[in-house]
Amino acid sequence: MPIRLTRRGRIVVFVFLLAVVGGIAALVSAPGQAADPPGPVPTVVVQPGDTLWDIAGRVKGDRGRNATVEDIRRLNNLDGYGIDAGQRLILPRTR
Repeated sequence: MPIRLTRRGRIVVFVFLLAVVGGIAALVSAPGQAADPPGPVPTVVVQPGDTLWDIAGRVKGDRGRNATVEDIRRLNNLDGYGIDAGQRLILPRTR
């Protein structure tokens, strides 16, 4: 026996589906916690005698030093671990 909806039933179903689509759209469009906060990108100029591990130790935040070194290498497209005095490095944002 097929289900028959009255006019009121069709309106209720339509409004319900509209609310579900609106909720999904709101979840998808809202920025999450993974988004970086707005503002200038943190950088540092390498001083003579600095190493990646020294810089990472100063800016590591909640992460460990090794993870921060790898983040700095990734952000600056560094193949190795050597850096030069006067070089400007992009730093990961600390949370």
